[in-house]
Amino acid sequence: MTVQTPRRCPRKGEHPARRRAVSKLHLCVEGLTLHLSYTKIVFAYALEVRVVNVTVGSNTGQTELVEQGRSRIKWIRSRMAMLASTRSEFETSQPFAGRRIGVSLHIEPKTAVLLETLHAGGAEIVGTGNHGSTQDDIVAFLQSQGIAILGSRADTLADHHANLERVLDAKPDILLDNGADLAAGVLARGMASAIVGGTEETTSGGDRLRGELGGKLPFPSIVINDSPLKQLAENKHAVGQSVVESFMRITNLMVPGRRFCVIGYGWCGRGIAQYLRALGGRVAVAEVDEIKALEAALDGYRVATLDALAPWAEVFITATGRAGVLPAAAVSTMASGAVLANSGHFPWEIEVDRLRDMATKITDLGGALQRFDFSDGRHVILVADGRMFNLAGREPKGNSIESMDLGFMLQALSLERVAKGSGLIAGAQPVPDDINRRIARLMVATMRSAA
Repeated sequence: MTVQTPRRCPRKGEHPARRRAVSKLHLCVEGLTLHLSYTKIVFAYALEVRVVNVTVGSNTGQTELVEQGRSRIKWIRSRMAMLASTRSEFETSQPFAGRRIGVSLHIEPKTAVLLETLHAGGAEIVGTGNHGSTQDDIVAFLQSQGIAILGSRADTLADHHANLERVLDAKPDILLDNGADLAAGVLARGMASAIVGGTEETTSGGDRLRGELGGKLPFPSIVINDSPLKQLAENKHAVGQSVVESFMRITNLMVPGRRFCVIGYGWCGRGIAQYLRALGGRVAVAEVDEIKALEAALDGYRVATLDALAPWAEVFITATGRAGVLPAAAVSTMASGAVLANSGHFPWEIEVDRLRDMATKITDLGGALQRFDFSDGRHVILVADGRMFNLAGREPKGNSIESMDLGFMLQALSLERVAKGSGLIAGAQPVPDDINRRIARLMVATMRSAA
């Protein structure tokens, strides 16, 4: 890692002796503001470091943000027992020594514990979050620990795309990807031959690797979402729980007696339907796959087409990872006041742009809610601008800590396997069976010890 030492730029009229006493620099890294000490330059990574200003002492707001992040992560870290054990192993074995991991992942407290674990294993990390879900206090804390994270919650989509480009500018040799954005980027830049391998977190990204990017990857990419452990523990139970919690937190509406349409009956859709029904929701499922539709019917849900369910349901939740599954045409037959929410990775499951074109008035209701009024007098409520809403709104929690301990163990051990370069082929592939079984044993042991 090449550390660039920025030149000290004196402020006008400042005495040289005072300059030597200054302990903090105000740096701008391609638009990202960081506060770093002389003795610990935490963001180098071959990115351009440019001194744009100097502050005397520490920045109070930044310090408070770091401490807020530290406090939140402390609780999360204390409940992620498997990652704690793996961190201790990595500190000794250093599987990522000399490696730079490029990261595109939701930046929230549980992600921070994963990144700490990889960093303890010798990895240099440069990364960014996903659009709309980045938590600024967690970014600040990670930066203070020498983990280079770009971006903020206020970033526009253009900012997010620029941050992805900056991650690639750092020339990572391992990718920790979400939605296959980094994989697509290295292919577009012609730098795929320099990549040792990587992981992909999501169904959406796995579909992209096998579809749009199918046959193009010269390096292995382990699709974490292919793991039966992730499908069961995280996608079904954790997503189901967090989606229902987020619906109640953001809208403050009752679940009991309310009519819900869950669009998609994969693992996430199953969990969402199950947890809504457990709280008294009246749940129907719209599913185009005949076998999954049969499964939903056998599980006791009303199953019908979206067109048939549009006038009936009060809340629509997408859970497919596919584009346009809740089209604007379906909205035209919904009852006034219907709530639209997306639980998938990409914000394309609901045709938000078409809704904007249809609306005569759009009102920001605050707290991640928008009201769309139409010319016929009806209106609908859109949650989180169509983005994944269980990491939206005030104080988002996301998936449960224990489920992410399991999910990020899959990431940590899969990345270790990638770094070793053993037994993997080029292209998208599932988590190796021995990793699945090792983590399953650990999870059962952890749950048993807590009983």
